[in-house]
Amino acid sequence: MEWRVRTDSKRRRRGLAAAAAVLGGVLVLSACSGGDDKAAGNGDKTSKSQADVDAAAAKDTSKARIVIAPKDGATNVGLNNATVTVTEGTLTKVELKTSEGTAVEGKIAADGKSWKPEGALKRSQKYSLAASAKDTAGKEAHENASFTTVSPENSFIGSFTPEEGAKVGVGMPVSIDFNKPIKDKKAVQAAINVTSSTGQEVVGHWFGDQRLDFRPDQYWTANSTITMKMKLDGVQGAPGVVGVQDRTATFQIGRSQVSTVDVKTKKMTVTRDGQVVKTIPISAGSPANPTYNGQMVISEKFKETRMDGATVGFKDGDGKGEYDIKDVPHAMRLSTSGTFIHGNYWGDDSIFGSANTSHGCVGLNDAKGANDPDQPGAWFFDNSLVGDVVNVVNSPDKTIKPDNGLNGWNLSWADWKAGSAV
Repeated sequence: MEWRVRTDSKRRRRGLAAAAAVLGGVLVLSACSGGDDKAAGNGDKTSKSQADVDAAAAKDTSKARIVIAPKDGATNVGLNNATVTVTEGTLTKVELKTSEGTAVEGKIAADGKSWKPEGALKRSQKYSLAASAKDTAGKEAHENASFTTVSPENSFIGSFTPEEGAKVGVGMPVSIDFNKPIKDKKAVQAAINVTSSTGQEVVGHWFGDQRLDFRPDQYWTANSTITMKMKLDGVQGAPGVVGVQDRTATFQIGRSQVSTVDVKTKKMTVTRDGQVVKTIPISAGSPANPTYNGQMVISEKFKETRMDGATVGFKDGDGKGEYDIKDVPHAMRLSTSGTFIHGNYWGDDSIFGSANTSHGCVGLNDAKGANDPDQPGAWFFDNSLVGDVVNVVNSPDKTIKPDNGLNGWNLSWADWKAGSAV
């Protein structure tokens, strides 16, 4: 009997323990679900209230949507790529600063829809940009971003001639020298467009991997306007190296002047707009140092300059120049290698028109000090533009190489176009 009582007691204890476990599970489950039915009802009410608050806040937000380019955190950014635009609103304030806090000047467009800096940014610089706008209801919106511009090591630039606004002769090409070798010539050339106001076809030609020249088939039309658009910002010129320039430049072509130097007759005929305006006696390169043949473009003008033979390979036994004239008058460069057409005051008057005596230059009679306007050297200097053509004929020397100076006219049009990458 006692055994049965003990057994029932154990069974009751086990039943109570099981019931407690079940009850405990219910309690735990209830605690995780937020309590009893009434408590759960309060939770739904709370959730509903929060949703209402969120919806009301969203409804109260400005409709203006600001977009900043480049995106926040961007690196290797081009120097002309920073812009801010807005839709469904107008910009009220834009601030662009360097990491040192220096403000960058910029301007909001008249319609209030966009902003951009007034000039190119600096390389290897971190910038922060903050923009504010309002919608039609006057509600404000704000956006912020920071970015880092491309470094010099990862970018390239092109230096070009002629300069913006220059007035030049009909032979002047647009010549661009890049400070780094260009591997993707097609992409770079495609980003540069040169046009003439007269509609002449203009084609680019590569001399190596750092120089790109543009010219038409024949000389530029006199009195035309040439426009170069350079859109290189962000263009990859080589792996990991991008352009940073975005600019437009224009220059004017003057009257047409082409001067023909006949080495055999020792005379130069100056033809302007199809009419001969002057014939000048000259002294070209001696038989030992003849002048190049070919069409040469005046690339620089100096009222006076120094000419040292040692700089172009004419040295005597002690290594000094065979000549060193420190005040050559009215000098105009025709080649990179040192060919000039210039005034000569040290030669006897009798050599001009009768003897070729120079080291390869074309000499015109002139006066020391470059102050006598009646001398042939002075007249030609005063009546010449950078970009005018001097065509040398009947010399015993070879034709000048087209990349020795701005002398691409010595290539046929077919050969010129063959050097284009597009």
